[in-house]
Amino acid sequence: MISVLRRISASASASTSRFLNLMSSSPPPPPPPSQRLAALAQQLRLYKPPPPDSEDAEEERIEEAAGKVVSQVGFPESATPIAGDHRERFTPKRAAVLICLFEGDDGELRVILTKRSSRLSTHSGEVSLPGGKAEEGDKDDGDTATREANEEIGLDPSLVNVVTVLEPFLSKHLLRVIPVIGILTDKKAYKPIPNPAEVEAVFDAPLEMFIKDENRRDEEREWLGNKYIIHFFDYEAGNKKYLIWGLTAGILIRAASVVYERPPAFLEQSPKFRVPRMVNEDTVMP
Repeated sequence: MISVLRRISASASASTSRFLNLMSSSPPPPPPPSQRLAALAQQLRLYKPPPPDSEDAEEERIEEAAGKVVSQVGFPESATPIAGDHRERFTPKRAAVLICLFEGDDGELRVILTKRSSRLSTHSGEVSLPGGKAEEGDKDDGDTATREANEEIGLDPSLVNVVTVLEPFLSKHLLRVIPVIGILTDKKAYKPIPNPAEVEAVFDAPLEMFIKDENRRDEEREWLGNKYIIHFFDYEAGNKKYLIWGLTAGILIRAASVVYERPPAFLEQSPKFRVPRMVNEDTVMP
């Protein structure tokens, strides 16, 4: 009898040990989002891009039918209508970038950024948001942005909660870029793995800096007789200095304005110039 009880006890101990080993080898469940991130996700899901603003309603109606674009300096697509006598619709290739937000150690919202490889043919060495061109298998812009982020910096799409998209921007090389806002609730679960062919460095910055007037400068430029402003943000992380400007700065200014629900503390001065509707593969915006 005692021998039987010992065998039963030993068997139960072995089963318990196997169960504990199985539990210890399974990854822990992700932590629930903080109240702030949960509230932010709910706020952003309700976001609707503003309607285009125009002084000439009839011109607006005509140009709306033809499509609208902006320059690489980072203005919302609705800011700069396409002009011209032709009515063929301008259809640039589509791309998406990921504005991945998370809470820093001090509770501030931060955004993941990259420094592009110096070996790339376009925008080499510049700071950008992870992202790229849409592919046939992508379900939507969120799928494009998270897939590209996974390829560029090893960010698992399952870690990102996509909550909204912003109005389109147009890049210097005539890509229609859709900013996708996603929330990373468990920052510790993400270990950056930059793809050396595309990314030189991965870092993060406080999102709110893009609506503040600190560490910012600007340049007034002119094209086709119209003046506009390009913004430059200087940022230092890990003893490295980064310059964030152009399209990336413009998208982040817009994203920060939406997240914090207030305009930037500086003049944006969107351009009023018109770009040609008829373009070819060699057309590049200034």
